[in-house]
Amino acid sequence: MRHQSSKVQALYEHCKTILSPSGSPPPSSQALQKLSSILDTIQPADVGLKEETADDDRGHGFFGTNALSRLARWAQPITYVDIHECDNFTMCIFCFPTSSVIPLHDHPGMTVFSKLLYGSLHVKAYDWVEPPCIIESKEPGYAQVRLAKLAVDKVLNAPCDTSVLYPKHGGNLHCFTAVTPCAMLDILTPPYREEEGRRCTYYHDYPYSAFSVANAPICDGEEEEYAWLTELESPSDLYMRQGVYAGPAIQL
Repeated sequence: MRHQSSKVQALYEHCKTILSPSGSPPPSSQALQKLSSILDTIQPADVGLKEETADDDRGHGFFGTNALSRLARWAQPITYVDIHECDNFTMCIFCFPTSSVIPLHDHPGMTVFSKLLYGSLHVKAYDWVEPPCIIESKEPGYAQVRLAKLAVDKVLNAPCDTSVLYPKHGGNLHCFTAVTPCAMLDILTPPYREEEGRRCTYYHDYPYSAFSVANAPICDGEEEEYAWLTELESPSDLYMRQGVYAGPAIQL
């Protein structure tokens, strides 16, 4: 039978055409806009997903009404679904049960396109203040903190437009919290590669008032727009499992 092109196939082919392993030279604004436009059209069924509700929370079934059952539902893991990965980009899906969290983390040197497929997701994101504003700890066992500016702090509700973060703006350091069962389709370019300096780092954010600094690079009244970030070890309680992609196969 003749292969009928899918939306995922169109997405893959456009990514393959415009994205490079190093992210340089960057694609044109028109090419990036087309990528966002393709993502905007993708629905859960296009990638083999069924939109979940609070009653089944990602297909694990309804757990009943007693307290133990409710706890079992909220303890469900985030599911990571790999669609395609190559030297140029990663295509993947994150399926979140209600109240699950991906802690504050970065995408060093990377551009990320995110399409919320269904549900509601709270996004809190920062960008580093440049030039860097760093406070070195004078006490042993305490890490340095670096100043960042809040870029996004809102709830996304599907359907909504694709969001894009860039290496230095748009919220490169972000945290996701599921308000309802939800799923996010991501394009990451270039992909995480530790040997090439693209390693995910996790952070904790402190309010601006938690530390004092001489000649602060912000104006009075803007304190709530800034935070101090410190690096953390990879969180031990990040509960994630590998899922199986059930959408249309990509013809490479």
